[in-house]
Amino acid sequence: MCSRRAPLILMTASGFAGLGYQIVWTQQCALWLGHESAAVLAVVAAFFGGLALGALAMGPRIESSAHPLRWYAACEMIIALWSVVLTLLMSPVSEQLLDVTGTQPSPVWQWLVAFCGTFLLLLPATVAMGATLPAMERVTARLRAEGRSIARHYAANTFGAVIGVLAAAFWLVPALGLARTAAICIALNLFCAALSLVALPHNCEPVQQANPVSPESRRTLVRLAFTGLLGIAYEVLVVRVLSQVSEDTVYTFAMLLAVYLVGSALGAAAYQRWLTQHRHREMLTDQLLCALAVACLTGTTSLWVSEPFKATLLETLGANTVTGIGAEAALAIAAFALPTLVMGALFSHLSACASVSGISFGRSLGVNTLGAAVAPLLFGVLMTPLLGAKFVLLVIAVGYLALTSKRSWLNPIVWLPAGFASALAIWAPPLTFVEVPAGGRLVSYQEGAMAAVSVVEDADGVARLRINSRQQEGSSSSLLVDARQALLPVLLHPAPQLALFLGLGSGMTAASAAEYTSLQVEAVELLPEVIDASQYFRQLVFAGDNPRLRLIKADARRYVRTSQQHYDVIVSDNFHPARSGSGALYTVEHFRAVRERLASGGLFCQWLPLHQLDLETLRNIVQSFISVYPDGAAILASNSLETPVLGLIGQQIGGHFDVEHLHAHLAGSRLPMGTTQFGVEDEVALLGSFVAGPKALARFAGNAAANTDDRPVVAYRAPRIAYAPESLPRDRLINLLHEVSIEPTEIIAATDAALTHRLAAYWSARNRYIEAGKNILPSANLRDILSQVREPLLAVLRISPDFRPAYDPLLRMSAALGRTDAQAARALLTELARIQPARAEAELALRQMADTQH
Repeated sequence: MCSRRAPLILMTASGFAGLGYQIVWTQQCALWLGHESAAVLAVVAAFFGGLALGALAMGPRIESSAHPLRWYAACEMIIALWSVVLTLLMSPVSEQLLDVTGTQPSPVWQWLVAFCGTFLLLLPATVAMGATLPAMERVTARLRAEGRSIARHYAANTFGAVIGVLAAAFWLVPALGLARTAAICIALNLFCAALSLVALPHNCEPVQQANPVSPESRRTLVRLAFTGLLGIAYEVLVVRVLSQVSEDTVYTFAMLLAVYLVGSALGAAAYQRWLTQHRHREMLTDQLLCALAVACLTGTTSLWVSEPFKATLLETLGANTVTGIGAEAALAIAAFALPTLVMGALFSHLSACASVSGISFGRSLGVNTLGAAVAPLLFGVLMTPLLGAKFVLLVIAVGYLALTSKRSWLNPIVWLPAGFASALAIWAPPLTFVEVPAGGRLVSYQEGAMAAVSVVEDADGVARLRINSRQQEGSSSSLLVDARQALLPVLLHPAPQLALFLGLGSGMTAASAAEYTSLQVEAVELLPEVIDASQYFRQLVFAGDNPRLRLIKADARRYVRTSQQHYDVIVSDNFHPARSGSGALYTVEHFRAVRERLASGGLFCQWLPLHQLDLETLRNIVQSFISVYPDGAAILASNSLETPVLGLIGQQIGGHFDVEHLHAHLAGSRLPMGTTQFGVEDEVALLGSFVAGPKALARFAGNAAANTDDRPVVAYRAPRIAYAPESLPRDRLINLLHEVSIEPTEIIAATDAALTHRLAAYWSARNRYIEAGKNILPSANLRDILSQVREPLLAVLRISPDFRPAYDPLLRMSAALGRTDAQAARALLTELARIQPARAEAELALRQMADTQH
């Protein structure tokens, strides 16, 4: 007599390992698949496809075997052994699959390689996983009049999966990395194999299964297949909608998946406790299907209020990382709790019905999982962009009603939810979360397979591009900073001819670089909806399409690894490090791949959004960068206190910048509007953007862990600031400037003492300027502003007369002041002319003022 607890312990441990593997393999596969919609969903589809194949192919043999325990132990061993193989083969095989995929594959080819490659790569393990639950059911089942119930084992297996998801996301992967997390899962599989051979009976009477062909059995199989399809479709759509409200981090997905699994486990347990003795199986099936339709409609309805609900929770509890993740869990409970509860009970009931009809549990599980494997492609990639999330969710609810028996449609239990679904389809607004300011307008909105992209214009005509209504990707008011993010790295290269931009955003950065008449520009963007939206911004500033700008729809990381082209300049956008998938663009492996794409003498610039990044995470990224570019340095895109952007500069061969080449490059610049209006008057202003040299970056990084493919520390650390910023961007910028330093000899050859002195003074003035700006209070009164900034800016100019960011605003204010107080304006101009006699603007303004008065 086997221990009653042993099967539950085994199912819990096996479920833990299964979901642990799924998280590890999903992250590992995404490194070669990319993050396009087909690639992301291919892992889910391939995982479910392997489970289905295992249940369908091996289930009947297990059912008829007299030694099902051997099958179970063998399956656990196969999972463990193949996981060891994957640890060794994942990297070289993924390189081969990248070559097969190509740089710019067609959608059909990409989906084919993504699904088939992942399916075959994981196949031995997923097939064995698909057979473990049927094998355990066969070992422990006891025939009863109404059939066999597997609800307890299903609940235990799902409960273990919940623990696996949460442990992997919140502890194992951040602390140990992907490979060691997989090793723990391997140990659990080996434990399950050993415990089963010790604690469970070795022999069972074989069950002779007849091939079920009755109408009842066929109807049950159809229901199992379609409930699997609709259940995963509901999960995919809810996750997709809530990504517009949540922070979309690794913790967001973990919480959503955990709640989904908890509901399924509780539903199976509830069925085991209260519904197994129900006498009318067909009636109970109809009742559960109708209840599931109602539950899905209820969960869908909760999505419309998810944004104010989350805001209320955070306002009540206070914003921090714990409450932020808790609020996302609350949203998941509202959308998933009731539907998944009924899903767990319905699957348990349909499996019991199948058993009574002569269908093995392996076949039931396989058919159900096969339907689940189709859901990501059908609903996530095809239907959602075509119909929108609202209508697809309503189709799912109605789909459950369509699975009920014909006679049930005479009962209000069916047509009432059908009527409610029709009412929502007609009167409910779309499931979009776009905030349009007063007096503004929605310029465009596109709902894609992965994200919703909107362009919103405010009352002042300033347009902003947002992804999922939360992540701002650019603004029509930020041309200066966007252009500088293109021009600074381009101008630092002595003679660039071909540049690659990773990430497009509003398109202003890449389009500004393409204005450089001798430069061909390629820009890679993941979301096709962003490419479409960027056209609006480019047309605001640049007349017509630029033939020197080529836009490429692809995953940036995959493109870099598959391209054979070499570039003089590569510029990587300031990706939000907390967003799902972005952390992979800050790894050692990616930085190394970028270096391989640089031409001889090439230059790489990685922009970092300091306003979205805490300094501890920045240390991890800097550590990763300097491990590939040990001579790397750091620059500032602008002197902004609200949205500071830091750039890491690395060169293909390292070394110093040639000042004579920079001077000649600026003098012969082929930018139609010139470089002065972008704050780059000469080589001092260009080199003046540097804030840290190689030594300072090494000190700043200290002993921080590098962000690698195996240890994705950025993806798990960066979300803290997304949920609750612990400091203001201006404070982080100033603290960073206090921690780093730079010497002229670190970036240029110390042959010109005058130039090195001017550079050192410029950097000192810049730091003083930024610190002074921290204490300036905004005001509409010119005298008030001037009283705050006059002396601080003049003090900055006394340190470095070259520092135009302090000179130009004083010059503009003197012109405005001259209309009301000529004496004060003259005094200011006189002081400017004294500090910077080499500039003619102040002297000219003084003469014009004198001529006007005479």
